[in-house]
Amino acid sequence: MQIDIVNTSGEVVGQADLDETVWGIEPNLSVMHQALVRQQANARVGTSDTKTRGEVRGGGRKPWRQKGTGRARQGSIRSPQWRGGGVVFGPHPRKYTQAMPRQMRRLAIRSVLSAKVRDERVTVVRGLNEVEGKTKAMKAALATLPESRSMLVVTPEKVESVSRGAANLPDVKTIIAGMLNVRDALKFERLVIAEEAIEAIEQLWSLPEDKRQPSSWKLERQAAEASDRAEEVA
Repeated sequence: MQIDIVNTSGEVVGQADLDETVWGIEPNLSVMHQALVRQQANARVGTSDTKTRGEVRGGGRKPWRQKGTGRARQGSIRSPQWRGGGVVFGPHPRKYTQAMPRQMRRLAIRSVLSAKVRDERVTVVRGLNEVEGKTKAMKAALATLPESRSMLVVTPEKVESVSRGAANLPDVKTIIAGMLNVRDALKFERLVIAEEAIEAIEQLWSLPEDKRQPSSWKLERQAAEASDRAEEVA
């Protein structure tokens, strides 16, 4: 499959060949959702901690005797019902990380990229690294692209001029191809991909040759060859 390549003026200057195993599969929504939930869960720190009655300082002596005072019996001034006492069901350090098989993680990325291409939310730009590293210049370059609420700019490696130019633009984020993830791809409406980043993305996420599904013309050719062999045998 192919996609148009535009320059920083918004003019179509060529076409790029896209690997169908990355950009042209049927998106798996359930795997995309699971990958998103996993990424959000793994981002949780889980360091919140409260003290129980056994951890709060003080409270070793019984406040008053058990009987005869007319008041409710109390064993410690650090019980949960006392001010300054321990917390009953408060949070404690824990891990929120979730495991997910590698093949499912890769499928989730490919599903997101394919969904973006299907919805025409992907723009490949040539000469993006030549834009001056200023907010005004980057804003002018992105303004020539199809209008979108937010943009994720993907470069093959860190480009100082691109990251500096987009740093102060609202709803614009820059990321290198190796750090592309499900959360950012879904959060931003349009993917603005540098032409050089296409190869980097496909090297990371494309399927090996032995796991690719044969295309329709290959299936037709295999069927024709099988039919010819059957006729020869007959």
